[in-house]
Amino acid sequence: MKILIDECLDWRICRSLSDYYCVSVQKAGWAGLKNGELLERAQHEFDAFITSDRNLAFQQNTSKFNIAIIVLCAKSARLMDSVKLVPQIAEVLNAIQPGEVVQVFEE
Repeated sequence: MKILIDECLDWRICRSLSDYYCVSVQKAGWAGLKNGELLERAQHEFDAFITSDRNLAFQQNTSKFNIAIIVLCAKSARLMDSVKLVPQIAEVLNAIQPGEVVQVFEE
């Protein structure tokens, strides 16, 4: 599974998702793209998009994109907070389908 990490998250979360091919928006060369254009490009190269932007599903018609979206609902987007969600992210990645949006909360 190929995962794209949004630029609002610390790219180092990829290290905690080592069972997957994981790359940041910045490393993909897409930094600064608006969400619609970013998702349009990402759907052709990635299976899942991970973000902390809780408004994404309200701002975009996410079902039209052929990519699964995981929204991290941690205390902050800082690495120390988002990395705590990695076990839940792994569970979601096993079941999520393209076009779905799943929020992952701290337990």
